[in-house]
Amino acid sequence: MLDKHAQERIVAAIKEAESRTSGEIRVFIEHHCELVDPMDRAKQIFTSLGMEKTQARNAIIIYVALTDRQFALFGDQIIYEKAGGAAFWKKAAEKLVGHLKKNEIAEGISNCVHELGTALATHFPYDPAIKKNELPDEIVFGK
Repeated sequence: MLDKHAQERIVAAIKEAESRTSGEIRVFIEHHCELVDPMDRAKQIFTSLGMEKTQARNAIIIYVALTDRQFALFGDQIIYEKAGGAAFWKKAAEKLVGHLKKNEIAEGISNCVHELGTALATHFPYDPAIKKNELPDEIVFGK
């Protein structure tokens, strides 16, 4: 779905973003969205990956269905509210859409990771009391 260089770029963005926060960011990419609403699919994946089990409940998933040209950003309730609610998430989504429309998938996801990482760092700065990396940084690929 993505070449090795694109994958490395996204993983590097995740590692950099998470170095400033106790929060966690995951990226899930598949060809087709199994559900009608990509947000429902993002919530399903969030739970299946155990992302709701982070110590501070501050995890975010970026979900992208490439062939269907759909995506969703989903975070635990605490980060959703602290980052500014719907307005923040809409802004992050608009930036991602701009890149995806130009088929700049790796750049779009990397920039989105940076944007979300900044919000996490603001509201959940690095905390040595929390396990440094609760979730893997690798991209998860679906069908």
